[in-house]
Amino acid sequence: MELVLQKFIVHFNDIFGSCDERFLEEEGRKYFLLYLRPIINGTGNYYIEARTRDLCRTDVIVDYNGEQYIIEMKIWRGSEYNNRGESQLAAYLDAYHTKVGYLLSFSFNKNKQAGVQRINVGDKVIIEAVV
Repeated sequence: MELVLQKFIVHFNDIFGSCDERFLEEEGRKYFLLYLRPIINGTGNYYIEARTRDLCRTDVIVDYNGEQYIIEMKIWRGSEYNNRGESQLAAYLDAYHTKVGYLLSFSFNKNKQAGVQRINVGDKVIIEAVV
C-alpha cells in the first residue's frame, strides 16, 4: 500500500497539481479509488465508510491479497486538524486490531512537502501520504 500511495502522489500531481482549495475530500476519495481499482481488480476489494463496532465510519478499507489496509483521507487544514486525523486513524486501527494504517492528505499549501512519511502514534504506525 505504501508503494501505491507513493505512485498515487506522482500521478495525482501530474494530472491535478493545479487544483485549488475548493477541492472536496469526497473528490479525493473518488480519484484515489479510481486509481486503486485496477490495482486490486480480481485480487481484492475495497469498502467505503465501513462502520466499526462503535459505529464510527472509516473512509476506505482495502482487502488485498489476504491483508487489510485502513485508509483515512483528509484535506490539509493545519497541523492541529492533521493531528486529530492521526488520532482518529489510530482509534480505527484499535477497532480493527491492527498496528499500521494509512493517512492520505490532500494539501493545497504552496509550501507543502509532498511525499510519504511514517509517524508513530502510541503503539501504532501511520504511513502518511501528502499530495
